[in-house]
Amino acid sequence: MSTLTRKLIEEIESAPEAVQTEVLEFLVFLKAKETARGDGRENLLALAQTAWGPDWGIREEDEAWRDL
Repeated sequence: MSTLTRKLIEEIESAPEAVQTEVLEFLVFLKAKETARGDGRENLLALAQTAWGPDWGIREEDEAWRDL
């Protein structure tokens, strides 16, 4: 394990759970962004799914977009 990885783990472990959740979501987003660029162009659907994933499938969101 690299020094950087160890430092990241230490920082994450000492952070409140809400911060840990935000860090995880951001890391997943960054990885999806990198994967989307793998073919030389951005795949915006993959990025959108990562960014909006927590809101998709929520009844209130479905109702808000139903008439569009």
